[in-house]
Amino acid sequence: MTAEPVPAGTTSRTSAARVLVELAHELFDTPATGAPVAIDYREEPIGALEGERAEFLRTRLADCPPWLVTAATNRITWTDSDGVSNVAYSGSLGPVVPIVAREATLAWWHKLDADLAGRTVNDANRDLLAEVTTDKVPREILRSGVEAAARVLVQHAYLADRTPYADPASFAAVLRDSGIFTTVAGTWHWGLQASTYRRGLIPVQLICFGGRVTYSADSVAALRVMKDARIAAAHTTDNPDPSAEQYAALEAGEHPRCLAHPPQFFNGHRVSLLTALAAAYVDTFTRLLDVVTLTTSTPTETELSMSETSFEVPDMTCHHCVNTITKAVAEFGVEAPTFDLETKRVVATFPTPEIRDQSYSAIRAHGYTVVPSAAG
Repeated sequence: MTAEPVPAGTTSRTSAARVLVELAHELFDTPATGAPVAIDYREEPIGALEGERAEFLRTRLADCPPWLVTAATNRITWTDSDGVSNVAYSGSLGPVVPIVAREATLAWWHKLDADLAGRTVNDANRDLLAEVTTDKVPREILRSGVEAAARVLVQHAYLADRTPYADPASFAAVLRDSGIFTTVAGTWHWGLQASTYRRGLIPVQLICFGGRVTYSADSVAALRVMKDARIAAAHTTDNPDPSAEQYAALEAGEHPRCLAHPPQFFNGHRVSLLTALAAAYVDTFTRLLDVVTLTTSTPTETELSMSETSFEVPDMTCHHCVNTITKAVAEFGVEAPTFDLETKRVVATFPTPEIRDQSYSAIRAHGYTVVPSAAG
């Protein structure tokens, strides 16, 4: 299957959204499935907001009233069923939400890899996607969309104890039915979700009514202020942050949403790719709740030893992250590392142990977790 050229006279982002719909409009009609799996995890309480997280609130969330921000209560680390190290945060619903959300993400990634085989875009549409996205190709764009859905679920679960939805399945369902996945796509600025997710924070409050949840008016207002500030900064900064580079290319006054957000008319039907993705993702998450078993343990001495050149960044998710980490270590004269987004592994050459430690600190200062790989 090949996506047809887009009609002339439409904007680049509208055209790119059309390309995605043509390629993926039926991919989320059938569920992704995962096999039963036992996951061993470690959990630690993270206490009050302090250190780097407090600095992030003071600087990057300066336009958000502090009382709108909720912090997760525990930090979770584990290795998923694909053998990749992960780190996430949890609230009252516990570690099951981030861990099963990750397994749902993997299930959808595997399904997309299979379903997209043989589907291509022509050169013009490939260039169009590269122009308006960071991930550039349909596979990476859709994988990022699935991962963003997982982050929506995990972050909003920090607020679950303030709602009547006391179990993961019902909470995921109310987020889906209330349109929270599309709300995030339309109101959060690029980079806000990933940067707050890495720190176990969410800058909104939920209101419950009529079997649904929605954002408070103060939350919507704060998100708009932060998004406007982000767009303005992208237009006035010579070298915008990687997550804001796409904003720098926007026309003045343009407020874009993610490519999957606006519905498209396709083959006589109104197709909302994001709505379909959210529904399919929640369905997979709910199914996996019954087949993912959790256990806990403590690290071994072998796991605590480290390699001089190889480390993992479990919360590294996309090319924005690659750019940020590359720039962070470049400050210490470290040449561009090699990255594997599948395994979350980074390989870099550090001239000295001191520069290695400084580089790790710089990466952590951007909100990422650094896990030195076991020496082998």
